[in-house]
Amino acid sequence: MTTSHAVVIGGGIAGLAAARLLARAGVRTTVLEGSPRIGGKLRVGEIAGLPVDEGAESMLARRPEGLGLLRELGRTDDLVHPGTTSSGIRSRGALRPIPSGQVMGVPSDLKALAAAQVLSPAGLARVPLDRVLPETPLGADVSVADYIGARVGSEVVDRLVEPLLGGVYAGRTELLSFEATMPAVAAAARSHRSLIDAVQSVRDAAPKDPGPVFASLPGGLGALPGLVADDLAAAGGTVRTGAMVRELRRRPDGWRLTVGPARAPEALDADAVVVAVPAAPAARLLEPDVPAAASALAGIEYASMAIVTLVYPVAAFPSLPAGSGYLVPAVENTNGVKAVTFSSVKWPHLRDREPGLVAVRCSLGRFGEEHTLQRTDEELIAAATAELAATCGAADVPAATRVTRWGGGLPQYNVGHADRVARVRAAVAAQPGLAVAGAAYDGLGVPACLATARAAADRVLDHLRSREGAAR
Repeated sequence: MTTSHAVVIGGGIAGLAAARLLARAGVRTTVLEGSPRIGGKLRVGEIAGLPVDEGAESMLARRPEGLGLLRELGRTDDLVHPGTTSSGIRSRGALRPIPSGQVMGVPSDLKALAAAQVLSPAGLARVPLDRVLPETPLGADVSVADYIGARVGSEVVDRLVEPLLGGVYAGRTELLSFEATMPAVAAAARSHRSLIDAVQSVRDAAPKDPGPVFASLPGGLGALPGLVADDLAAAGGTVRTGAMVRELRRRPDGWRLTVGPARAPEALDADAVVVAVPAAPAARLLEPDVPAAASALAGIEYASMAIVTLVYPVAAFPSLPAGSGYLVPAVENTNGVKAVTFSSVKWPHLRDREPGLVAVRCSLGRFGEEHTLQRTDEELIAAATAELAATCGAADVPAATRVTRWGGGLPQYNVGHADRVARVRAAVAAQPGLAVAGAAYDGLGVPACLATARAAADRVLDHLRSREGAAR
C-alpha cells in the first residue's frame, strides 16, 4: 500500500502510535504536529541532574497496550516500576493512609476504612447505611457525587473519591460521569443494591497476583514518544513539527489538508486521515464535513493544571516519607495543591542517581480553577513549598525548581461523556478513511490512548485495503 498516503494530525503518543502502525503496514504516512515538539502531554526535563517527567510520569502496567508497545520496540528490559505504591491523603489535619479495600475511593472494607481515620465519626457512621437503603436506580448517566453520595455519604465523596479521581482527571465529582470514570464499579452497581457489595465484587474479580501496577522508563515516561517516532521513521514514516493543520476537507478521492500559516498555506492530499488532537481543535477541523462529530466534541471540556517540581537536599526533611506521596481533597485545599509525589521515593532509579537529593512533584489546579495558572512561577513555587513545610516539615528552600503549565491539558469525562463519544464515532464511521484517536474518548492514560491509536489505524487500514481491492 505504499501508493496510499495517510496523514495523522497530532504528534502526541496516540498520533505517533497510530502512524507507526500505518507505516509498518506499508502505508506512506505523514504526522503533522502543530507545536515545535512531539509527545503531547508526555515530556521529560532535567532538574538538578535528574530526568523528571513534566506530564504523565507512569502508565498502568496491568493494561496490555503500553507494555505491548515497548515489547514491539524491544525496550521491555528498560522498564522500571515504583519502589512503593502506598500513598496517603491529607484529611482532618493529618496525613492518613488510603484505606485498603477501596476502588477509586469507594470502600468495601469498613474496618480498614475506620482504621484509616480519613472520615469523621459522623461520616464513618453514614457509610454502612448503604446496605439497608433502597436501591438507587442507574438509568441515565449520573454524576459520581450524586450516585456515590446517595449510597455511602458525601464525606466518602469529598475525602476519598474526589482526591483519587482528581489525581486522574483534575475534575469535579459533581460533574464527572460515574459511567465513564468508574466503568467497572458502575457495571457492578447495576447488579447489586449495595455499592459496598458492588465494589467488593469488583475486587473479587481482579487478578489475585496482578504484578506491578505502574511502569515507566529510566529516562522518564516522556522518553516514550521519541522511541515511537524513531521506529516510525525506520518504517519510512515522516514527522513534521511546526505544521499546524488549518483546515480538513473531504474530496471525492480522499481528503485535503491546509497546513501552515494563512499567509503561506500548503495543500496536502491524503487517502486517509487520523485526527489525534484534543477535542476543541478536532471539532474545528471536523466542522465543515462532519458537523455531528464536531458538535459532540465541542461538549468535551478540559481542565488546566500546573506541575511544580522541587528538588531538596535530603536533610531538608525530618524523615523521608515511607509512601510515594499523598493527595489533598478539595475540602482541605488552601493553596491549590491537589497531589504531592515524592519522586525519589517512588522511583528507586532516581534515588540511586542522586542519593543526596529528593525530587518532589506537586500538582496544582482542578477544573474551574484556571486562575491557578494565572499565578506567577514564583507564586506557584511558594504554594508548593508552603504545602511541604506545613505537611512534611520541609525546613529548607529547594535547591532547584521547575514549573510546567498545562493549559487545557486534561479532558473532562463529565455526565453524558459516553453518549458524546458514541455520537463522534457514529459520525466519523460514516466518513470513509477518517478516524479519531487520543485521550478525549476512552481514557486519559497512555494504554487507553494507545488502544484508540490501534483502533484508528485498523480502521484506516481496512479502508485502504478495501479501496485497493476495488481498484483491481
